[in-house]
Amino acid sequence: MAGETLQAVFRRRGAKLGTMVIEFDTPGIGHILKACGPDFVFLDMEHSGFGIETVKRTLRYLEAAGLPTIVRPPGKDYSQIATALDVGAEGLMLPMLSSAAEAKRILGFMKYVPQGGRGVALGVAHDRYTAGPVMAKLTAANRRTTFVALIETAEGVANIDEIAATRGVDVLWIGHFDLSCSLGIPGEFEHPDFRRAIAAVLAAAKRHGKPLGRMVQNVKDGLAYQRMGFDTICYSGDVWLLQAALREGLDGLRAGTRGRGRGGKR
Repeated sequence: MAGETLQAVFRRRGAKLGTMVIEFDTPGIGHILKACGPDFVFLDMEHSGFGIETVKRTLRYLEAAGLPTIVRPPGKDYSQIATALDVGAEGLMLPMLSSAAEAKRILGFMKYVPQGGRGVALGVAHDRYTAGPVMAKLTAANRRTTFVALIETAEGVANIDEIAATRGVDVLWIGHFDLSCSLGIPGEFEHPDFRRAIAAVLAAAKRHGKPLGRMVQNVKDGLAYQRMGFDTICYSGDVWLLQAALREGLDGLRAGTRGRGRGGKR
């Protein structure tokens, strides 16, 4: 099933809403999520334990449902970046991005000539196993491949204007937990230092016309960040959504049972 490209999603004005897959690589996951209407999926390797074979397989499930997908590799080495792209990742989110120089190095790994030095493999997963003229394929891959810069260090915030100005950086994204730790205030998201860091990233995103994203665990926070200027929201993830729905249902059933036990009808 052909779907919207990740680049097309991020070029759209207005809210871009997605969710994370960090645990459930079931064959049905693409269509299960598609039925809920997300604009994109965030497939995590850094904290999930997913290996490259799992990611390759899960990307096929998401492609079948027409869902554009960001993959977060566990690191920023060439092999981690190029292999994730070769198995079909359309966009990559690279952790702990700290400078424009680092962003340019990563872009060199992600892009084919003449924009970079990515090793060439054609007729494999990333181009849907199809044949075609070499330069046309390289150009199409360079145009399609999307770089999401994960800002989650104090150094990244200090260099945010240069990072946002870097050609090829398509999206800025706040890693809120790691950023709070890097600032020396773990989990203190209302701390003035954290709020100043968010303001700096917001200003850079606006100045350079880049989408700005982050993850949220509830609708209230998501709406608050949208009002603040974040246009890309990742709403929770498979583990936490299942837990929240199951907990709500079980708590409701238990509450109803207790009510009947106090003299209600059986």
